[in-house]
Amino acid sequence: MTKLEELTALMVNEINDFKNSVENLEKINDQLKDTKIKMDLSEYRTMIYSHQKEMKSYLDSIERFESRFNYKLEQAKIYPNWAVVVFIVCIVVTVVLVSYMFLK
Repeated sequence: MTKLEELTALMVNEINDFKNSVENLEKINDQLKDTKIKMDLSEYRTMIYSHQKEMKSYLDSIERFESRFNYKLEQAKIYPNWAVVVFIVCIVVTVVLVSYMFLK
């Protein structure tokens, strides 16, 4: 009989410990429900704004480079005007000299 009494006493103790643990968990759960987490995003906001400004300046510089590059391509010629004029003058002078030599 004493074993049975010991087992029941042990079970009663375990049940009481379990009940106390459940009550503690309920208190912790209530505290967690009431707790609100607030995030401070001001530092990240400033970092994002500064990054946006940098990206804007980079995009502006790329657009300026692209427009200058396109302008240079539009203005590009295979030969400069003075070289074409000199070449034509040389051809004309050569033709005149050759025809003068043959006519003479």
